[in-house]
Amino acid sequence: MSAEAGTSAATREIRLADEAATEALGAALAAVLPPGMLVFLRGQLGAGKTTLVRGLLRALGHDGPVRSPTYALVESYRLSGCELHHFDLYRLADPEELEFMGMRDFLGSGAICMIEWPERGCGVLPRADLEIDLSVSGAGRVARLRGNGERGEEVLRRLHVK
Repeated sequence: MSAEAGTSAATREIRLADEAATEALGAALAAVLPPGMLVFLRGQLGAGKTTLVRGLLRALGHDGPVRSPTYALVESYRLSGCELHHFDLYRLADPEELEFMGMRDFLGSGAICMIEWPERGCGVLPRADLEIDLSVSGAGRVARLRGNGERGEEVLRRLHVK
């Protein structure tokens, strides 16, 4: 992990050999993400964004299906001791639509908010505590994590991936 000069951000790169490794990263994040975290997930279609969220939710005790909320825009999960909102903004036509769907209420609820395609909400979404960029690398993936501010940096310090 290295701090970038002149910014309050820590970064980390993790190689993910397969889908199971991507889910394992999600599980590792579940152990260190505090309530109220805002996490941006970036990557091309099929890069593993929803797979990572699935691993996180499974580690938090969710045993039902985990779907990409591409058409619904948000899927909410209430788990023992934790609430998580998973957004997919891929089909968002205008960032202002986030205001109409109550984005401020979601972000102010104390829940963990995981947002795929956050660039579609540019100008409306605040800065994320944690940004995760997933990219295809051969048969696997590479996850580049960036912790913004104290909360994001603390998550990266505490994150242990097997």
